[in-house]
Amino acid sequence: MSRHHLLPFMVGLVLALAACGGGEDQAGAPQEDAARRAGLALPGSLDAGEAPPPVTAPLPQGVEVPDSDASDPRSQVSRSIQEGRTTALVQAASRVAPAVVSVNVLRRQRVRPRSLWEEMFLPPGATRQSTSYGSGIIFRPDGYVLTNDHVVRGAQEIRVTLPDGRDFAAELVGTDGVTDVAVLRISGTDLPVAPLGSSRGLLIGEWSVAIGNPFAYLLSNSEPTVTAGVVSAVGRHIIPSDQDQGFYLGMIQTDASINPGNSGGPLVNALGEVIGVNTSIFSRSGGSEGLGFAIPVDRALRVAEDLLEFGEVRRAWTGLDVEAVDADAWGRTRGVQVSSVAPGSPADDAGLSAGDRLLRANGQPLGTPLDFEAVLLDLRAGEVVEVDTEEARRAYRIVTETLPTARAQRVEVLEDLEVITVTPEVRLERNLGSEGGALITGISPELSRSLGLREGDVLLGINRQTIRTAEDAAEAIQDLQPGSRVRIYFERNGQVSWRDFYIRR
Repeated sequence: MSRHHLLPFMVGLVLALAACGGGEDQAGAPQEDAARRAGLALPGSLDAGEAPPPVTAPLPQGVEVPDSDASDPRSQVSRSIQEGRTTALVQAASRVAPAVVSVNVLRRQRVRPRSLWEEMFLPPGATRQSTSYGSGIIFRPDGYVLTNDHVVRGAQEIRVTLPDGRDFAAELVGTDGVTDVAVLRISGTDLPVAPLGSSRGLLIGEWSVAIGNPFAYLLSNSEPTVTAGVVSAVGRHIIPSDQDQGFYLGMIQTDASINPGNSGGPLVNALGEVIGVNTSIFSRSGGSEGLGFAIPVDRALRVAEDLLEFGEVRRAWTGLDVEAVDADAWGRTRGVQVSSVAPGSPADDAGLSAGDRLLRANGQPLGTPLDFEAVLLDLRAGEVVEVDTEEARRAYRIVTETLPTARAQRVEVLEDLEVITVTPEVRLERNLGSEGGALITGISPELSRSLGLREGDVLLGINRQTIRTAEDAAEAIQDLQPGSRVRIYFERNGQVSWRDFYIRR
């Protein structure tokens, strides 16, 4: 059929179909009426000339759609594509990113000679200035910033840079090396604050977004970097390698790329809420390999609150030590065994004794001693931990207390030395070999260098006088005569050593 004959044929076909559609309109009317009453629109049910309802999905800050004629199909397609770009992850990042800061640290480090040549020409005590960087989260409108302890450790000067380019000198409010959490404070107006979520109830496989400043000033602007992945696991324990500073317990694992400068930045869920503080990566090459770890935000905030209120972390103490049990033929372990219980401790009051096998603590299964330590890490003194044992059908309820070292009375010695008496509870807490003595809980850097002592050492004797209490140490030191030679005996790492020094005239 030629083109000239095709047009009348098509017109006739359209008219015929329109005539046959009358019955279908009658049958479909009730369905369309019901849909309209429900506020819905069925395909083909719009009135003549009626435009489709506008899409009202929210757009992230900074994303704009130009005004256009809603009846123009091209503008509708453009708007649909624009809205398709603003995924849940885009919106999550836009909520948190303004409150993610760059933390820049200035340190002065002692120069260690690398060769005999350098040792000959370097002056004694030579130092050099070094810089490092990390990330942080503004979590309160009055300028408090959450970051990692290892980001700011040993800092002489800290400077915080906001994504909008503002620079602030930061004050170190407090830090906790056990959990790797530190709190800074900056003074400014109109500070953005990150929405805070919870690390409880995380779903394996749910979206996660890591935000931070992996290159700090090396990039041309101060906007943070965003990487996306999923929550790969929860409750992960990281055993320190030669480069790591210590254990990380109960961590969130993600495959979102985390690099060294991301440390202290937030891990965010799809709702745009902070669920963790990025801390470390597991890498054989030095780069990201899809194994990143974050401190659960509930733990980080609890530590931050303690640092702000008390200046220290009020840790929970049970008075029991646990050890691993023998593994089966497959290398698996079930539960942990109580190795010792301090007399009069919360565990002793609860009825636990050495040899009991603990299977669960606060509902968490125990496979290694680190599992039990991770449970305690998320508790405050005074809170309860319930443990299930293999021997009993009931749960033991342990009301935790503050650490004995936190409750003990401090004795000022030489104004630069602080000690406490070694009690059975302190001995168990610190795993000390000595049954008595004076545990050093504070010492000035100058005195530490001159005496060769440090925090954690236990004073056992001064000259020929045995030290059994903190008061013994104070009296013995006060009785020393100027110009006399003194020998101090002390325990360190289970071994007894000594140091000789002279009293200044």
